[in-house]
Amino acid sequence: MKSVFNYKNIGFTVHFKSLWLFFAVMLSTSLLSSCGKEDLEIKKDFPFEVSVMPIPQAIANGNTIEIRLAIQRTDKYSGTQYFIRYFQYDGLGLLRYDQQHAFVPNNLYLVPAEKFRLYYTSQSFVTQSFTVWISDTFGNEKQLSFELNSVNR
Repeated sequence: MKSVFNYKNIGFTVHFKSLWLFFAVMLSTSLLSSCGKEDLEIKKDFPFEVSVMPIPQAIANGNTIEIRLAIQRTDKYSGTQYFIRYFQYDGLGLLRYDQQHAFVPNNLYLVPAEKFRLYYTSQSFVTQSFTVWISDTFGNEKQLSFELNSVNR
């Protein structure tokens, strides 16, 4: 009579199942332990550049010039907001966005779009210099300096 069980194959099967179970436990342990919250980084801080179209080098008292700006991001994060502030250190003039009220120096204003226009109106007969800072919600900041010579009419 032939034996229904082959004892040699049973030993191999038990050994193979134990080995497979060992590798499955090791793999799941290494995968689950590598996903700790302290190791997981989500990049939200993306640098940016600001491009400025050429502007006139001189302005007369009472005249207005247009300054076209564009924020160029390397990557996009939907939660990023941009802000603008300015400071005039020579001469006197008004800087505004579109038809809004003039900016108050050193106050922070929300930039409504990545491409926008500022309007500078001269209020003096001397050379005018001012700096514009554009920053994002993550602390990245770009500084733009403008100097306009006076044109006496």
